[in-house]
Amino acid sequence: METNYGTLVSLLSCLCVASVVVVCIVSGHYSQSIKFSGAEPGDSVATIELQTKVTASHEVRAVFSSQPPAFYVNRLRNHTLIRKIKKRTRYQGQEEGLARARASIRKAFSNLNRSSEIGGEDNNEVPTGDVYRNAGAFYQSYVEMEKRLKVYVYEEGEVPMIHDGPCKDIYTIEGRFIHEIEHGDGKFRTRDAERAHVYFMPFSVTWMVKYLYKPLTYNLTPLRQFVSDYVSVISTKYPFWNTTQGADHFMLACHDWGPHASRGHPVLYNTSIRVLCNANTSEGFNPQKDVSLPEIHLYGGNVNPKLLSPPPPNSPRPFLAFFAGGLHGPIRPILIQHWMGRDTDLRVYEYLPKDMDYYSLMLQSKYCLCPSGHEVASPRIVEAIYSECVPVILSDHYVLPFSDVLRWEAFSVKVEASEIPRLKEVLQAISEEKYTRLKEGVRAVRRHFELNQPAKRFDVFHMILHSVWLRRINLKLG
Repeated sequence: METNYGTLVSLLSCLCVASVVVVCIVSGHYSQSIKFSGAEPGDSVATIELQTKVTASHEVRAVFSSQPPAFYVNRLRNHTLIRKIKKRTRYQGQEEGLARARASIRKAFSNLNRSSEIGGEDNNEVPTGDVYRNAGAFYQSYVEMEKRLKVYVYEEGEVPMIHDGPCKDIYTIEGRFIHEIEHGDGKFRTRDAERAHVYFMPFSVTWMVKYLYKPLTYNLTPLRQFVSDYVSVISTKYPFWNTTQGADHFMLACHDWGPHASRGHPVLYNTSIRVLCNANTSEGFNPQKDVSLPEIHLYGGNVNPKLLSPPPPNSPRPFLAFFAGGLHGPIRPILIQHWMGRDTDLRVYEYLPKDMDYYSLMLQSKYCLCPSGHEVASPRIVEAIYSECVPVILSDHYVLPFSDVLRWEAFSVKVEASEIPRLKEVLQAISEEKYTRLKEGVRAVRRHFELNQPAKRFDVFHMILHSVWLRRINLKLG
């Protein structure tokens, strides 16, 4: 029997992807087809055609044994070759689905007024306007993401450094994303790793710093070693990392040292999708594969009540610009040197006086200055958006969040560090008409930076996933 089974396996090696058929050429025979599929709905159904033979005594038996054909099918179910065939078929179907998504997005790209064609949608929810690079293409891509994207979250590891993260400080987005993808409505998560388009490694760099880093040593080796060990575990236990060399895997970190931690594994650093607040191109951030993550500071885990309902659009904003913050990094000292205490229109402080309220000043200012500190990202950008104060970006080498989709020039102002001495002149040169458009743009993009629990369509959680989705559909595997 073992010899006969080996013969059947050798014949199966000739199977092609398009059809799974074993043909045995014998005289005086007829065919019996047996279909089988995996336990999961949606699996491709493969068909093995086992030839049977009519003997002289008119007994019908399988060519290779007196066992019925189903016996061989049952034995073959768990055979490596059959598993590879099923995996390849499933993989092909997945890539074909992504190809259809790409085609539909390209088609939408050519139609800028797509919102007028959309039926069955709340048109107040459909993205429109100059704040988008192409609203139609973005909407179609978003819909395709909702329809198709599946994320596998590795279950290895324990809290606090895995499956957990900060939810109540400057790195809030790190913990909130992990919590939402693991404990949210589960729309995008799949427990079947073979069905996933992307694979999430749910470790927290912020908690690594808290539990592994020795203060004042500036020794980041423990962080890198942790990441290296983590990748070693998942790449040894599962085939998915090695199949794509990590190209369809992503990590997420808001801590400044996220990029440094990712250096713990060279393939992760160079090939995988890194979702980072510290999106600094001078430190290896690659916008072709990496994702810029907005930094959101939630004191106590909640948005300040003053920012939940900004004043009406026509409310007076008596101050031209505002900034208050610690003196660190290369840009803030220049800002403080030229403007602190120099002008009543430009309210610039290193330490805000106790009788002044930070968010009240934002709500009273037309422009909010967002200089980088030690690293490029600043939570002031999102705070400015929440307060409907036009962000003024004072940062070098910074890839702004969601810039694949959003036209930041439609709702923010970019000022080079060399222009800081002329900052008031630069801002006053912006016409009132343009300022009004910028402020309207800020109001339009606010929903894309909001943290909701549970998450809502087009909010920051979904925008992060969409950024990952864009990189996955642009990645052609195989």
